[in-house]
Amino acid sequence: MIYPDLRGKVALVTGGSGGIGGGTARLLAEQGMRVAVNGRDPAAIAAVVEDLGDAAIGVPADGTDFAAVEAMRAEVERRLGPVDVLAAFAGGGTGRPVPLDRLSEDDWHATLDANLTSTFLVLKSVLPGMRERRAGSIVTMASLAARLPTGASVAYTAAKAGVIALTRQLAHELGPAGVRVNCVSPSTIMTERLAGRLPEEHVRRLLAGHPLGRLGTPLDVAHVTAFLASDASSWLTGLTIDVAGGTWMPA
Repeated sequence: MIYPDLRGKVALVTGGSGGIGGGTARLLAEQGMRVAVNGRDPAAIAAVVEDLGDAAIGVPADGTDFAAVEAMRAEVERRLGPVDVLAAFAGGGTGRPVPLDRLSEDDWHATLDANLTSTFLVLKSVLPGMRERRAGSIVTMASLAARLPTGASVAYTAAKAGVIALTRQLAHELGPAGVRVNCVSPSTIMTERLAGRLPEEHVRRLLAGHPLGRLGTPLDVAHVTAFLASDASSWLTGLTIDVAGGTWMPA
C-alpha cells in the first residue's frame, strides 16, 4: 500500500472496464479503496470487478446520458457511500486521423460527447456531494493530442483540449470548497486492445519519439492518478500531468 489515507474511501472510475481505467481501478482497490467501475459493457465490467474482490462493484451506464449518470451515482452512494475520488476516464469516438472537411457532423458530436460531455455530466452529478462535504479529489483524462499535433482527428484533439480547460476552470472554482481537480494526459499507452493492433514498424516509430525508450502502460497512468487522489498531493490542483515518457515537456 502506497497511500494509506485512501483506505476505506470510495472511488468511481468511469471508463473503468479495461485499459487505463481498468488498471486504475485495480490500483485504487489495492490501496484499500471501495471502487465502483463504470463502463458500457457489463461483461467487461464484471471481468474487472471479479479481480478486485468484495470491495468493488460494477455500475454500467451511458456516460453521455445524464439520467443514467445520476442513477449510477445514486447506486454507488447506496452500495458503497459518497464518492471521495472521481476518475473521469470515459472516452471514445473518432480518434483516427480524418481531415476536417471529411469529418462528419455525427462523428464530431459523438467524439465530443464521448470525451468532453461525458466528463461534464459525471462532474455535474458528483460535485454537489463533494462541495457539501468540502472534500474530494477529481482526476480527468486528456491526451497528448491536446498538447501537440498528432495523428488523431480534430474532434478528438478539440475534446481533450476541452477537458484540460475544464479541469483548470473547475480547480479555480472549487478550491475554496476543498475539492481538488487535476488531469492526466497520456501519450501512447499499450493497453490490451492496442497491443494486438499496432504493427511492429508503427511501434518502432512511436518509440523513437519517446525519450524514455518505451511506450506507457495502464499502470503508469494509474500510479499518477492514485497520487493525485491521495493526501500526498493535497496542495496540487488545476494541473495537467503529462504521462508521456518525455514526448511532451512543457516549459
